[in-house]
Order: sequence, then C-alpha cells, then structure tokens
Amino acid sequence: MSPSTAKLKCPLRKGGGPEGLAHKGRGRKAHNAFDPSVREFVIKLRQEHYSKFNDSHFAEMLKEREGMQISRETVRRWLREAGIRPKRRRRSPRHRSPRPRRPQMGLMMQWDGSPHKWFGPQRPSCSLIHATDDATGHVLGMVFRPTEDAIGYLELLDMVLRRHGIPASVYQDRHSILQRNDNHWSHEEELAGSRFPTHVGRVLEELGIKTLTAYSAQAKGRIERQGGTFQDRLIAEMALEGITDMDKATVANDNTIRLGGLTIDIPPGPNQRSYAKRRVLARQHLDGAWTVPNSSQSTV
Repeated sequence: MSPSTAKLKCPLRKGGGPEGLAHKGRGRKAHNAFDPSVREFVIKLRQEHYSKFNDSHFAEMLKEREGMQISRETVRRWLREAGIRPKRRRRSPRHRSPRPRRPQMGLMMQWDGSPHKWFGPQRPSCSLIHATDDATGHVLGMVFRPTEDAIGYLELLDMVLRRHGIPASVYQDRHSILQRNDNHWSHEEELAGSRFPTHVGRVLEELGIKTLTAYSAQAKGRIERQGGTFQDRLIAEMALEGITDMDKATVANDNTIRLGGLTIDIPPGPNQRSYAKRRVLARQHLDGAWTVPNSSQSTV
C-alpha cells in the first residue's frame, strides 16, 4: 500500500474468513433507494398513460411532466421486472462508412418526406416533410401535408429561411418533386441546351442553394433516422395529448405548447394571464407562422 492510500478506509469488514469479504452495507437499504410505492406508481403510469413510449422517452416524460427524477436504467429495470417488454427490439447497427458531417451549421440541410399514419391507425396516412442541419442534427423545421408535394417543401423552405437563414446546400433524394427524372426534353429545353428544373429546384437555384443528390436510403441515413425518431416519439406525444390533427394542442405549465421539436410561447391574453393546462387552437399558416387565436395572437 502506497503512503498516499494508507489512510483510506477499506469498505470491507475487518477480520478473517468469508465474513471479512462482506461489505459493511450488506443487508441495508441503499440511501437512495426508491420507496416501493414509487415503483408501483411508475409502472401504472407506463401501462395506463405512456404505453406508446420507449424507455428513454418515458424516463424523460417522468421528469418533464411528472416531476420525477428517475434514471433510464432504473425505469428500464422496473419495467422488465414487471414483465413490460421494450417498445421495439434494438438491432445491432450494420457497419457502414458514414459520410463526414459538414464542419459547421448552415453548410448543408437535409430534407425528406415521411409518409405514415401520424395521427393514429384510424386516421388516413399523411406526410411529414422535415429538415435537419447536417453538422449538428438540429431539427430545422417540419410540416404535415396530405402527401409529399411541392407546396410542403416550399412551406418548409420558407420556415427554414425565416428561422435560420439560407443554407449553402441541400442534400435530397431523387423525388420527382425535387429534380427531373424523366427523359423528355421540350423544344424550349433543346434550344436552351439544358433541362428546366422542377418548381422546387428553380426556387433553390434562385436562392443560390446547391443541390446534392442521395441515390439510396443508406446515403441519406441521418434524415431517415430523424424520420424514425419522429415516428417513435412525436406520435407518442401527440397521442398522449389527444392530438388527432394539426389544429389541436395543449398548453404546458410554462405557458407554451410543444409539437415535436417546436415550442410556441403564448403571451398573456386580454382576459387571461396564463393558459397553463388549458386547451387552445394552434394554426400554422402558409408563410410558416403559427398563431393561437384565442390568446393575443402568439406567432412564431
């Protein structure tokens, strides 16, 4: 034993034999152990209110909505011991050589459309068109549309420009909304010696945004993973709030409403200082702005 550690007390019991290997705290309840009633309450919450949430998301909701600071691993252990299986089985990641991220925010935006039954199995499918920054993975914006269409991409682009400025480039797939995939050349194109872009492509050209094309789902892995995260988390949060379309939202304790990664502050109204826990009507307009008509017209 070195001089620097000579004064450290060993946590093991003194004496020889097997008893000397036993820790002094053996048989005692840990000082940070939770009361069994807390465990039962958490399991009941998971079964009755948070059944659509994965372990990590559920632990986050316990802290955010229930005021309960419990680690993910503790939550996971309690759920497995109670026979509650994980939301989905994790697969071992396949080895791929990822494309290096851009060195700073704003150099590249990725965007994509994700068709899904976003508002529940009884509702028709629609498309979430969303964008992420390549360098940081930060969600730049998202819009719901009945289908993946040019209006949705232009609404999303307008939202990104207003909030974050013009990206230097955009990484996208080969969807016919975004680029020409046909072999037809019009007479005007033959005379010009080049093909005309799609409507979305023309807007990108006029803004000076360079377009880069992904030729496989694996190549645009980051935006694909973001769509999967939204399907896992956004659907669960909207179901928890009873949101079945884009017009419904619930106000949180801090006088804001949240939808996915978007937070909207609601200022005091003429006859109402706080809207916490009340139901309000939130509307998104074609220019990307949001309003809450029954308050003092909060916009974002």
